[in-house]
Amino acid sequence: MPDAKLTDNAEPAAAPDTQAEPETENVAPNLERDNAELRDKLLRALADMENLRRRTEKEVADAKAYGTAALARDMLSFADNLHRVVDHVPPELRDGSEAVRALLEGVELTERDFLARLAHHRIKKIEALGAKFDPNLHESLFEVPDDSVPTGTVVKVVDDGYMIGDRVLRPAKVGVSRGTAKSAAGKSTSR
Repeated sequence: MPDAKLTDNAEPAAAPDTQAEPETENVAPNLERDNAELRDKLLRALADMENLRRRTEKEVADAKAYGTAALARDMLSFADNLHRVVDHVPPELRDGSEAVRALLEGVELTERDFLARLAHHRIKKIEALGAKFDPNLHESLFEVPDDSVPTGTVVKVVDDGYMIGDRVLRPAKVGVSRGTAKSAAGKSTSR
């Protein structure tokens, strides 16, 4: 009967345990918490994907619109040189031989065609002469004493500026008016 002794000394079999019920109660809040965490992670991932989609669309649109900016910037010197050729021909040569006139007409036609092709790709010249100086559009190279226009007006354009879309491709290099010492003294005494 050694077996009987063991059973006598052994603890009585446990009655149905009431601890099982609290475990199911603890599991339910854990599931709800886990569900809330997973829902939050899912919503964040969806928001991140939507932001990535929008950013990618914007980058693709910018690449289409401004991808040619480097090439266009390099080609602007070509436009400048065509303009310089026409501007630097003395008037007596313009009225000279038929060959010179034909050459000048060809260069002017090439310049107009090139500027039209730039315009087709949304590249336009900045109209600076007579405009108020804007550091976003113009690069001031020098000041010109001039009382006939308000101070800060562009009175000389050295190199034309260009924009591609709404961005400056190259600022216009300009001379800006400033009041002379005489006009500045007159303005300070008239106050």
